[in-house]
Amino acid sequence: MALKVVFMGTPQFAVPALKKICESEMDIVAVYSQPPRKSNRGMKIEKSPVHEFADDNNLNIRTPSKLDDDWEYFKSLKFDLAIVVAYGQIISKNFLELPEHGFLNIHASILPKWRGAAPIQRSIMEQDTFTGISIMQIEEQLDAGPVLIKQEIELNENSTTGQVEQRLSEIGADKILEAIYLIEKKEAVYTPQDHNAATYAKKIKKEDEVIDWTRDAKVIIAQINGLNPRPGACFEYKGEKIKIWKASHGSGDGEPGTVMNDHLQIACGKGSISVEEIQRPGKKIQPIKIFLLGFAIPESTQLN
Repeated sequence: MALKVVFMGTPQFAVPALKKICESEMDIVAVYSQPPRKSNRGMKIEKSPVHEFADDNNLNIRTPSKLDDDWEYFKSLKFDLAIVVAYGQIISKNFLELPEHGFLNIHASILPKWRGAAPIQRSIMEQDTFTGISIMQIEEQLDAGPVLIKQEIELNENSTTGQVEQRLSEIGADKILEAIYLIEKKEAVYTPQDHNAATYAKKIKKEDEVIDWTRDAKVIIAQINGLNPRPGACFEYKGEKIKIWKASHGSGDGEPGTVMNDHLQIACGKGSISVEEIQRPGKKIQPIKIFLLGFAIPESTQLN
């Protein structure tokens, strides 16, 4: 008999897992997602990607502003297992105790490394050589529950958060099905985490976006890649916040923050970067050659 499943997720990262479960023999009794919100541009109210998928596939969708407010309905579902993928709300202990098989989470790191809100961004920004997916059981402490399945992938200096998110979302979708089947066959074996080895991926803040030109070029490139496609690494020029979306290592050194040529090669604390894709506020991302035709940043300019 198929397990009765509650799925809880919000961003695009969660959609492949929901799709896989939807295509399986599982009985999805409800889907929970964050409520519709105003878009970044204009006043249009937008549903989350998970909400959109649920609507398109006639799934029972719930979007409480506070999960605790939906307690009576949630309790009435009488389900066997909950799957959580970047839902965006704290799940209280009384919820966690409801299903026989608990709550499984797809977490985008190899736990116990990078518990928390921004595991992919922090992994790339810290120049890790690998990351991956952990299928873990949710407990009250953040991302501290025992792990059922792990799968690693390699990273390199060109890996961006967008690329890695896409790959891990697909891996996570496959692995969550594997985890469900292990539970169904009563073959699930959980491994406790080494809490002494835990590191934390703090939420990205405004100060994380600002490029410090005194840092090593490889650190700045990792920052640019880790913040691509959101929120973007930036510097200020003529009162505008300019975002760099792609850069490579330049040749030569100079005073940190100095523009070294007419193609926007910028000196760093060690080495330099050559900007390849860039964006002004309210404008489209452009290749550097096109950008500089309409917004010159001359050689010898000193950037803050």
